[in-house]
Amino acid sequence: MTDVTDVPQDVHNELVFHPMDQFIVRPLFGDGPVHWYTPTNVTLWLAVTVAAIFFMMVIGTRGRAVIPSRAQSIAELAYGFIHKMVEDVTGKDGLKFFPYIFTLFLFIVFSNFLGLLPRAFTTTSHIAVTGVLALLVFVTVTVVGFVKHGAGFLGLFWVASAPLALRPILALIEVISYFVRPVSHSIRLAGNMMAGHAVMKVFAAFAPLILFSGVGIAVTPLSIVAIAAMYGLEVLVAFIQAYVFTILTCVYLKDALHPAH
Repeated sequence: MTDVTDVPQDVHNELVFHPMDQFIVRPLFGDGPVHWYTPTNVTLWLAVTVAAIFFMMVIGTRGRAVIPSRAQSIAELAYGFIHKMVEDVTGKDGLKFFPYIFTLFLFIVFSNFLGLLPRAFTTTSHIAVTGVLALLVFVTVTVVGFVKHGAGFLGLFWVASAPLALRPILALIEVISYFVRPVSHSIRLAGNMMAGHAVMKVFAAFAPLILFSGVGIAVTPLSIVAIAAMYGLEVLVAFIQAYVFTILTCVYLKDALHPAH
């Protein structure tokens, strides 16, 4: 068995890896600083995500064939799945928000899956992206609640079924939990996507060790198996996290439409 100290210095340099480097925002052209107007790898993959959604939902369904193509079948399945979710959670009066919720789901699920491609950038691993999505949901739900119910929307924070002495304390807890929603909503998605990709990068770094004078002969096969298992898990997580973000949006919308405890 080869001792690591016997490996040449250049091999040591090859073994150094940084699993978080894949989340660095870089300009597409040159190596200068990143400004708000600089095209970056993030903006590139955001554009790719929008283009992929357009091709599936618009180009893929333009024929509206009786016997649907694969793209049309996927589009119809996604439409029916989210439509039923919105109706079941929010009720009939929540269906007017279906286009917004459906767009959210498509954007997140496409971003998650495209991020699994080699050399791709997972935009939903950045809190800047998921934070904007969560804040838009928070503002939309809050505005809808006050427009529809006025001051009655504050009934969401008043637990009328609790003992009177406990109601002010519970109201404070409800207010805090309400304003924490966009934080948990965004961190859950970004954290799960970032963690999964970082773990895959760690295992991937061990795979080429077999090339260096026999170092890691026992580690390499295990790392390859682990990468395959993690990739399969990430495919599942990519869909589940889009589903969780969407159904939480429906739950928050339900609170705005029917605020009473």
